[in-house]
Amino acid sequence: MRKALVVWGGWQGHEPEQCAHIVADLLREDGFAVEVTGDLGIFGSPTLAKADLLVPIITGETLEKPHAAALVEAVRGGLGLAGHHGALATSFKESAPFRYVSGVTWVAHPGNIIDFRVLVSRQDDPIMEGIPDFDYHSEQYYLHYDPTVEILATTTFTGAYDPAARNVVMPVVFKRHFGAGRIFYSALGHVAAEFDHPYMPLILRRGLGWAARR
Repeated sequence: MRKALVVWGGWQGHEPEQCAHIVADLLREDGFAVEVTGDLGIFGSPTLAKADLLVPIITGETLEKPHAAALVEAVRGGLGLAGHHGALATSFKESAPFRYVSGVTWVAHPGNIIDFRVLVSRQDDPIMEGIPDFDYHSEQYYLHYDPTVEILATTTFTGAYDPAARNVVMPVVFKRHFGAGRIFYSALGHVAAEFDHPYMPLILRRGLGWAARR
């Protein structure tokens, strides 16, 4: 049985504990043995390297340098790393090693909670198969991302809330490889209520399964 580690913490506006338990339930339905913890000390534990999938639902916080180095090597060795919205993009923003392995950093969400359109660019990918373009109501994330990412869905900024972003096409869903490890990210899911959307949890669920250690 594949093992998943879901770690929550940081800014409470993203409802990290509630989201962690929702994600854990999705993983259990797909046959994972799941450990959910709010103890960030887990990053210094041998438990990390023994897992098949790590899902950090963390906004902010500090990752100690030895723990960051261990995480990078664990992913390089095959540990899957995946997350949604603030997870990955806003986790441990001061840690260069974490930024290197996650491949994504949040920098802005012009207009805050707004309506925007998600365009599926890779319906031929199993993660996005059968999912049409769809409307979404949340924070439209403006990201800095690694050039190695394989983009599965995008959104286009209208410039209505910041002219500097006008017509910018931004990834919403992507995957990438890092050594033997796989990384998956979806920018959707600001709060737990967004798991009620018909496509947000489906995309995440498929992405989590794809990222887990082979």
